[in-house]
Order: sequence, then C-alpha cells, then structure tokens
Amino acid sequence: MNKANPGGEPGHHDPAAQYLADLTGGSGMPGGLPAIPGVEGSGGLTNAVDWVVGWARANSLWPLVFGTSCCAIEMMATGASHNDWARFGLEVARASPRQADLIILAGTIVEKMGSRLITLYEQMPGPKYVIAMGACTISGGPFYYDSYSVVKGADRLIPVDVYVPGCPPRPEALLFGVMKLQELIRKGGWRNSLTPRPINHSPIKDEMSETARLWEEKEKAKQEGMKEAQERFKAENPDFKGVVIKRVAAPKFDEVPRVVRSQRGLPAPETFAILAERFPGLMVQGLSEPTPEKLAALGPEYILDVIVGREDYLGLVGFLKSDARLKLDFLIELTAVDWKDRFDVVVHLQSLEKGHKVFLRCALPREEHPEIPSLTGIFSGADWHEREAYDFFGIRFAGHPDLRRLFLDDDFPGHPLRKDFEDPSRIVKRPY
Repeated sequence: MNKANPGGEPGHHDPAAQYLADLTGGSGMPGGLPAIPGVEGSGGLTNAVDWVVGWARANSLWPLVFGTSCCAIEMMATGASHNDWARFGLEVARASPRQADLIILAGTIVEKMGSRLITLYEQMPGPKYVIAMGACTISGGPFYYDSYSVVKGADRLIPVDVYVPGCPPRPEALLFGVMKLQELIRKGGWRNSLTPRPINHSPIKDEMSETARLWEEKEKAKQEGMKEAQERFKAENPDFKGVVIKRVAAPKFDEVPRVVRSQRGLPAPETFAILAERFPGLMVQGLSEPTPEKLAALGPEYILDVIVGREDYLGLVGFLKSDARLKLDFLIELTAVDWKDRFDVVVHLQSLEKGHKVFLRCALPREEHPEIPSLTGIFSGADWHEREAYDFFGIRFAGHPDLRRLFLDDDFPGHPLRKDFEDPSRIVKRPY
C-alpha cells in the first residue's frame, strides 16, 4: 500500500507526506537537504531545523494593532470575517509591540508620528517585519509635493519588507502582500531573519519636474527628426488639408433651480443693529456702509460677517454669548487667515437655541508673534482651536492656560500656514 496515498484514490494528496518529502529532499532523512551556499556546516539536521523555523514563523505572524491613516479601514476589512486574514496565520493581533512581530503601516506617516513609529519598531522583539500599505506609506503619495509634515516613504524611518501599492489597496492586495512576506520568511529561515532591510537614504528628488523636462526633450527631438519627412509630405501632397476632427457636442441638461434655505433665528440686519448699539465702531466684511437695506439685500442665507478691533474682541464675544436676544452660545470654529499684510483671526459662533450664526474678524499686525486675548474664559472649546492657530500661524493668545503646539513637534521650525514659511525639504509642485 502506498503510505502517501493509503486509500489508493487518484489525486489524493497527503500533507504530512509532502511535508516530510520537502523536509528531507525525498530521502526520508533530514540529511537529504542540500547545504545552504556560503554557510559552513549547514547540511542535514541544521538545514531541516532552519526550514521548520521559517515555516513556523511565516504561518504565525502577530500583527500590531496600529493603523496610521485611512488605509487602516482596508486593513480592518482584511482582518474581518469576510476576508479573514486568520486563514493565512495572522490570527492574533496584539495591542503591545512587545508581543507583536509585524507592523502593517496602513496610510500616511507624518513627521510627528515618525519618532513614535521608530519607538514601536524598536520595542518589537526580533525577528520583526514591516508591510508598507498604500501610496502614502510607500512614497508620500499625493503628499509628496507641497507638504511640510508627511514623510516621503516609511522606509526612510524603519526597514520595510513588502510594499503593497494602491490608494487604498483592497483587502485582496494586502493578503497578497502577506503571502509575499511569508515567502520571504520561509526562504530566510532563522539565519537571515535577524538581518533587517536597510533604511532608504536616497535623496528626495522632484521627479515630476524631471520627468516633464525629459518628456519635452524627447518630443522636441522627435519633431526635429520628423521635420524633413513632413516637408517632403507637404511637397508631394499639396492639396492635403489635414485631418478634420469632428467634436462631439456636449450634452445639455436642464437647469435645476437652487432652493434658497429659509431664515433661521435672527436676520442679519437685526443682529447687526443689536451689536452696533453696544459697539458703535463695528463694520461688516465687504460693505463700506452696513445699512439695514444692504444687509437685507444679501438674502436669508447670508451669515453676518463682523469686523471688530482687538480692543473690543473679547468684550464682543462675551456679549454675543450672554445677550438674551442673541444667545450665540456655541463656538463652531476659531482659525486665522494670512493676507500677507496682516492676519485675521476668524471666529464662527452659532445659537443652538435659535439657529442663527455670526462670523467675527479681528485684524492683527504682521509680526512674528502677534497677540490677541484668549477666548478660553468664555468658551472652553477655544482651547484646541487657539493652539492650532498658534501652531500654524504663530499667533499668541494672551491668557491661554496651555499655549503650546498641537499638531507639530515642539522644535518644528516656523509656522507652516504663513505665507512667508520656507521649508528646504519641501518639494513645490510647479504648474506645467
């Protein structure tokens, strides 16, 4: 009886027999495995142990529960029941890097995250592996240009074993990347598993500009080479008028009338009248004379956009919140605008009870760190809004309880949303 096919059924495959054949080279003994080139004394049992260790590691990967950005949604779908990456040996996903041996980088890596990523990688016991998933992780993707904070490839921070391109890659692509990683692990065995791939230190180049330049040179050379043939064709075919291209008429669609929303809360003329009574010097953005007639002509959807001086800024915000007629008790947004000659701090308030909204603009001089009173004493939610404006524009908010950077590292040079911001590592996309 054939031990590999005890039932004698045609096409029957015995995994155990195949495993033994692969392990021993068909001889039935571990000594049948060939020696590893360049490794002294690597034949026989040593080689068999190496194969078994590689096989075991490849089929028992423990990924770290770590999603860097939007590609993490596809990574979660890969681990869920429909795709079920447990079929490939990724059964146990660990929340601690000390219990994981695989990081799947799923999405954009920013500079502030970079040091944390390196720490996580260093805390993982070896052998450890990395899969870079998505265009942003591999090269920066659409953020390769005009970005001050995105790392142009995760392999510039930690070694990467497998790259899975896409934006985002589907679960099938990630599973294919897992299988490729398993192939690398099985081939490497235990001897090569502790040698990570090198970090990418290649210079960052403006590939788009270089490609456009090379394309223009090739097109110019092509036209020069065809010039003689074009002249000869014109001489031989004097009546040729060229190819007439008939353009397809663009389809026309019926215009859909826009539905104007109804007025919610106090109308803009009434709101401005209440404010002007208390603060006579107020102006409206875009109107030299904010009369009730001009404000009413802007329609029911217009949100009152008030210009206030720095001396009245804090008092006006407090009045808007406390006045019983206005009750603008919700801070939607606080941000800033750089107009090159000045900064505008913009505050967006809403009345949750009545529904009307108001914009406030306060101009600040063009200084390295212009200052304005903090609204944290009136709206607790202004805390992070003001920290963001300080982080990106350098605007200081007097009286803020914890004014420090929010998104960028403490030692980040400059403020990236200012018009005069310069970053030598940033590649600016040029129009073509």
